[in-house]
Amino acid sequence: MDRDTRLAAMHWLEQRTPAVVVEIVEARGSAPRGAGTRMLVSAVQAIGTIGGGHLEFKALAAARAMLAARETQARRERYPLGPALGQCCGGVVEVEYALLDDSAIARWPASPPLMHLQMHGGGHVGRAIATLLATLDVHCDWIDERDDAFEPTTTLGTPWPDNVRRRVADGAEAEVAAAPAGAFFLVLTHDHALDLRIVEAALRRDDAGFVGVIGSKSKRERFRHRLEQRGMSDERIARMQCPVGIAGITGKQPEIIALAVVAQLMQHATEHAETLSPASPRPRTIA
Repeated sequence: MDRDTRLAAMHWLEQRTPAVVVEIVEARGSAPRGAGTRMLVSAVQAIGTIGGGHLEFKALAAARAMLAARETQARRERYPLGPALGQCCGGVVEVEYALLDDSAIARWPASPPLMHLQMHGGGHVGRAIATLLATLDVHCDWIDERDDAFEPTTTLGTPWPDNVRRRVADGAEAEVAAAPAGAFFLVLTHDHALDLRIVEAALRRDDAGFVGVIGSKSKRERFRHRLEQRGMSDERIARMQCPVGIAGITGKQPEIIALAVVAQLMQHATEHAETLSPASPRPRTIA
């Protein structure tokens, strides 16, 4: 994850660990990663990826040779992926090798999160979703009104990272109102009445990027009817995603539900980003 690679670089710099920052500075044609992608390489460890394959193998070797020779001058190499490296992508990338120092960190901007998600509900499905989100560049405010709602670790037994912020809070509507513009809302509490209150508050915002609620089609119809009774327009109600999760993934285990939900969140995050930056080129698929 790019965020974790940058955090590791800051930690290594603090610990005075000799390392090289490997950065794709230009990518033309079909390439595994785009410009600005970085990998951190020490003599014994590598964090992050510039796309794998033969390109990454060559980059690791070049970075470690630079460390072994105690080179201090940054340098660049151009790699035609097809002719030179035998990768079927066929594009061309230019890679820069630079020692990890204060200037390298200064040139390494913190990437914006893929989404800001406010997730209500600390049950099994919420924990499974949060475990997947812990591996992504997202900001997740995970909220429940119960003191004992949150497990101390992910489903893998690992500590929760900083990007998943667990919070016990009363007043769900106030939490929804405090979320930043463009926030995504995911509702999966232990109480259908509470679900409805949160969904209504989210739908009444004009700037919500996504409003999803776990449940069946019958739950959606009940919610639709009650929201209509409260004066909400059909157009606004239509923004509610229920059932939540991409179609075609079957199974009711929390981990399977989580996979379908996070995939749908990523679809909407991609569409939301393209709406904000319509001129941005779409990532090219690796051949």
